[in-house]
Amino acid sequence: MLVKMASSHDPRRWGILALLFFSIAINLLDRQVLAVLAPVIRDELRLSNTEYSYVLTAFLLGMTIAQVPSGMLLDRVGARVGLPVLMFVWSVANGLHSIARTITHLSVFRFLLGMGECGNYSGGVKVISQWFPVEERALAGGIFNSGTVLGAFFAPYLVVKISQNLGWRMAFVVPSALGILWIVPWVIRYRDRAPRPAASGPGVPIGGLLKTRQVWGAVMIRAFAGPVIHFYWYWLPEYLKRERHFSMEMIGLFAGIPFLFAGLGNLGGGWFSGYLMRRGASVDAARKVAFALCGALCLISSAVPFAPGEATAVALICLATFALGATSANHIGLLTDLFSPPVLARLTGLTGMCEGAATIAVTLATGMVVDRFGYLPVFLAAGLMPAIAISALFTLVRKVQRLDDVQSPRIPSTGTATSAG
Repeated sequence: MLVKMASSHDPRRWGILALLFFSIAINLLDRQVLAVLAPVIRDELRLSNTEYSYVLTAFLLGMTIAQVPSGMLLDRVGARVGLPVLMFVWSVANGLHSIARTITHLSVFRFLLGMGECGNYSGGVKVISQWFPVEERALAGGIFNSGTVLGAFFAPYLVVKISQNLGWRMAFVVPSALGILWIVPWVIRYRDRAPRPAASGPGVPIGGLLKTRQVWGAVMIRAFAGPVIHFYWYWLPEYLKRERHFSMEMIGLFAGIPFLFAGLGNLGGGWFSGYLMRRGASVDAARKVAFALCGALCLISSAVPFAPGEATAVALICLATFALGATSANHIGLLTDLFSPPVLARLTGLTGMCEGAATIAVTLATGMVVDRFGYLPVFLAAGLMPAIAISALFTLVRKVQRLDDVQSPRIPSTGTATSAG
C-alpha cells in the first residue's frame, strides 16, 4: 500500500527513522556475535586466521550475491514488505549458528546471514530518499547508519555476558529474537510512499546505470572505504586478544568503544554537510568538503600498530572509526543526491555488491597476511583505502547533482550524465 507523497517535512519521518535505526542496530548485533566470540570459537574448532577468514568470506559472498536481487525486491514490493522479509531471513540464519559443529556449518550459516542482511542498508537509503528533504538526508542517513554503532557498541558486552552465563551457542539465539520482534511495529506503522511523478520509472535496467561515470564514482567510494569498517567489525576483537593481549572480559568492555565513535561520526558527518548547506554552500561543495576531511582523518588507521600502549591504540582506532562513520553518512547523502527513488535501492545494491566483492578480497588477504606478517600491513592499507575512495568523488562523480534519467544514452550539455570512460 502506498501513501501519497506529502511534504518532505512530514513529522512521521522521525518515527520511521527510529525504526530504521533499530533495524540496522539489530543487523550489526547479529553480525558481530561471531566476531566477539571468535577467540572462543576459533580455539574450540581449532581455526587458523586463514580458516577464520574463509568463514567471514562466506558471509560476504552471501551479501555480495544478494545485493542487487535484494535491491530489486525492495524496488518492486517496497520497504514495508521487503525489509521484514529480509529481517526474518537473517534472524533465522543467525539463530542457526547455535547448532554449528564444524567450519562447514559456520560457513553455510554465515552465507545465509549475508544474503538476508545485505538489503537492510539499501532499504534504509530508499526510505530516507522518499521521506526526507535534501538538506536532511545526510543527517538522516547518519542517524540511520549510527544504528550500526548501537549494535556494534553493545555487542561485545552483551555477547560476552550471554556466553559466560548461557554458553556461546545461546549468544546467537537471543539477538535473533530481537529481529523477529522488530517486524511487528514496522508492518503496523510503516507505509510505502508513492514516488514523485518526475522520477524515472522502476523498469530502469542495471545496464543503463552502468553507463554513467557517477555510478562508478559512487561504487568506488563504497568499494574502497567499506572494507575498512568491515575489517574493524570482524577483526578488532581478534587483534585486541592476540596482539594487545586483552582478556575476554576486557574485550567485552572496550571492543565496542570504537563503534560508539563510529556512530558519533555518522551523526557528526551528516550534520556537518547539512550545516554547510544551511550556511549557503551548494550540495556539491558541502559533500566535497565533508568527504575530504573524512579521508584525511581516516589516515590515522595506519598509525595504530605503532601506538605505544593499549589505551593509545584504542584511541587511534576510535578516531579512525569516527572518520569512517562520517564518510558513510555522506555516502548515503551522495546516493540520494545523485539518483531518484525508483532506482535508488538497486543502485545502492550495486554499490553494495561491489563493496562485498572488495571486502571478500580484503578479508581473505587479511587472514593470509596476518598469519604470515602480522597486522602492520593491514593497518597501513586501512589508512590508505579511504583516501583512494574519496578521490573517486573528484575524478568520477565530479559535480554532485541529480541525474534525472540514468538510462538515457544521451549526453546532456551540462555533463550530468556523461558516460563512464
